[in-house]
Amino acid sequence: MSILEMKVPSPGESISEVEIATWLVSDGDYVEKDQAIAEVDSDKATLELPAEQSGIITLKAAEGDVVKVGQVVCLIDTSAERPAGSAAPVAETKAEEVAPVKEAAPVAEKTSTAPVLNPGPVAGSYAKGTPSPAAAKIMAENGISGARINGTGKDGRITRQDVVSAMAAGFSSAEVQGWGGTRDQNREKMSMLRRKIAERLVSVKNETAMLTTFNEVDMKPIMDLRAKYKDQFAKFHEVNLGFMSFFTKAVTEALNLFPAVNAQIDGNEIVFHNYADVGIAVSSPKGLMVPVVRNAEQMSLADIEKEIKRLAVKARDGKITPEDMTGGTFTITNGGVFGSMMSTPIINPPQSAILGMHNIIERPVAIDGKVEIRPMMYLALSYDHRIIDGKESVSFLVKVKEMIENPERIIFGGKDPHAVLLGL
Repeated sequence: MSILEMKVPSPGESISEVEIATWLVSDGDYVEKDQAIAEVDSDKATLELPAEQSGIITLKAAEGDVVKVGQVVCLIDTSAERPAGSAAPVAETKAEEVAPVKEAAPVAEKTSTAPVLNPGPVAGSYAKGTPSPAAAKIMAENGISGARINGTGKDGRITRQDVVSAMAAGFSSAEVQGWGGTRDQNREKMSMLRRKIAERLVSVKNETAMLTTFNEVDMKPIMDLRAKYKDQFAKFHEVNLGFMSFFTKAVTEALNLFPAVNAQIDGNEIVFHNYADVGIAVSSPKGLMVPVVRNAEQMSLADIEKEIKRLAVKARDGKITPEDMTGGTFTITNGGVFGSMMSTPIINPPQSAILGMHNIIERPVAIDGKVEIRPMMYLALSYDHRIIDGKESVSFLVKVKEMIENPERIIFGGKDPHAVLLGL
């Protein structure tokens, strides 16, 4: 018998412990090398733990246990043989990344050869529609019934990606579990990630002089420009043209003019950044994540859209890493996608400011002395008053407003294109 001790790897330099969020396999299962066997929560992200070798697994930690980096969490008997009658399994996440085969093949044949996470000793032991452990956890957290989720795993089993894809597509009210008519209560332990977020939010309130200033922006120029070029843009750059790239570029130009908004306090010193690493808040099954678009000031609109899409997909699929979410100098959050009309976003420490976008509402506004109906958005800038003065914060937000309402200024580095043409 040859036993391999699997230890918790270090997710990052500053992380000394993690929490076992979910075991994706059961004690005594046969696992394949590189198969995802567990999801672990750090105080920055949720990561997958892959099996280092193939064999029979013995779990040494329970879900919810906090374990140190380097601690043994399971044993793998590498001398054990794969159970008879079971196909070679592949990690669920790996199976979901496999591109569809190009050659036509019968559906039944695809189903019979599809990879499956954590198969039992006998092939086909899972009934059609049975969720995997990871899928069952997400369904329970979000109150989702598996009755109308199509399973793509072996024998119709519901995989984690099936649930994530179904959530992204949306559910009707009939598909979401409603009130049960009881007075029962459920208690769930907060994940390490959620506890860390709670601590940071409270510390921001207690340790910064946070203030919020508001303005409104007329979205018609951007909407007209997007409507005119979105099809051509998508065809040429192979990515859709959204509003976030315009706001990101407007922010980077404004940060160049008002560097204190892009700075942070370190003890008795102010650290100014000669670059703009912009955090973009995105929604994921685990909650709100803030991956960072690095050197956004050097990127084109297409580059920004591609990077935001890449990071959003990683967050949605639970593959975001701590490195993806560290080092930002400024953050943009868009509560408008959820219907928020106005809010006061909380600073993402150690940054000193955050821009909040909101939903677009058609409202009557005065244009050249006449009342017109325009698509308007409220903007909110929360900032640390210890480092950013009121004049700087207001001027920064006004500059963002000016560039969004005059998108050609984004192309000319925040300058009036007519002045550039005339050499003024």
